[in-house]
Amino acid sequence: MNQLPLEPTSPLAPEAGSLSIGIVGAGQFSKSFATLWDLHPNVSQLAVTDLQPERAEQLAAHYDGATVVGSFEEMLASDVDAVAIFTQRWTHGPLVLAALEAGKHVYSAVPMAVELTEIEQIIAAVERTGLTYMMGETSYYNPATVYMRERIRSGELGQVFYSEGDYVHDMDLGFYAAYQYSGGENWKATASYPPMLYPTHALGGVLGALPAHAVSVSCLGVKDRRNDGVFDREVSMFDNDVSNATALFELSDGGCLRTNEMRRVGYPCHIRESRFRFFGTEASFEQLAHQTVWNDKTESRDISADFLPVRDSSGDTDLSDVDPALRAAFTSGTAPVHDRSRLPHTFEGAPNGHEGAHHFLADDFVRAVVTGELPPVNAWLAAKFTAPGIVAHASARDGGTRMDIPHFGDGPGR
Repeated sequence: MNQLPLEPTSPLAPEAGSLSIGIVGAGQFSKSFATLWDLHPNVSQLAVTDLQPERAEQLAAHYDGATVVGSFEEMLASDVDAVAIFTQRWTHGPLVLAALEAGKHVYSAVPMAVELTEIEQIIAAVERTGLTYMMGETSYYNPATVYMRERIRSGELGQVFYSEGDYVHDMDLGFYAAYQYSGGENWKATASYPPMLYPTHALGGVLGALPAHAVSVSCLGVKDRRNDGVFDREVSMFDNDVSNATALFELSDGGCLRTNEMRRVGYPCHIRESRFRFFGTEASFEQLAHQTVWNDKTESRDISADFLPVRDSSGDTDLSDVDPALRAAFTSGTAPVHDRSRLPHTFEGAPNGHEGAHHFLADDFVRAVVTGELPPVNAWLAAKFTAPGIVAHASARDGGTRMDIPHFGDGPGR
């Protein structure tokens, strides 16, 4: 039976233990988490490595006692307890497997993998080693998902028969600069990354609230027309010319889930790039860029105020190497629906991003390693967020053919 984990209710005690963390990939995203782990009372040491040594040195210089390691292989051979992988999207699967085999706990940026076989291998390695694996999916902690997880558990919606999750992020709004930063002179080859191989923001926000998994999918992709060398099959290392894709999933509970992955769209993604809708037999929930609404059979209530993160300008917010269009995602505060009482007090005033998700992600990984408990977005839940997109991409390549999605189980005790 599918079950979603309950939220912790109090901060982790300092005496519970500590761990050292090796940061793999010193790009634009990793600094947000290195800063939080440096502040965490249960983290004793940071180490950093990057293919560009100067980036590793620059990141490590922000934190007292942080060290620079020459390579990923040297990091695995070191005495760090865990590694946090912030590398290119298609590299995560092999790096995670190598880290687990080296005896390291693993935090991985999204997606979990780009091949179903990689997902299967990661789960098998976690089962065999007993090590912690956590995927850093921000949408699991999105204010809408946090809110709906409790509403669905309480039965307030009745039967949830239809849901939607959109990741709406135009390439013009920061993604060109991000790919140039990470991809070097051949950045156009990687900027063509297929939308449905990055599905976890859209899927995680829905499947992080519903006790269900996707069992089949039909997906259609829209061929790109910009003609600027991005999403050009002759240039793309992924043989991809699709910039927007829409998938319809059948869920294990009999419901339907539709997702959109959009890279060419007239929409202000800096306001809300992930948005969700849930329709049940008793009530429903809908989001737009600025508005969040709860409906039942007698009224419609605007509940937007509960979902607006309160920005905090204090703390280390040097984002000089991040495109201005992306900075809002790195500087959001916590929304009213979040329960901050379970976080370390040292996180107060620290930079927070993606609608309040970063603080919870950073703490939950440390908590899982120190206590030995499964993290919320564990290997099995990460598979539920990732595998449907891999199959959806294959469906789009085959003209929308409906395809079955493998289920990798629910994890120990679930």
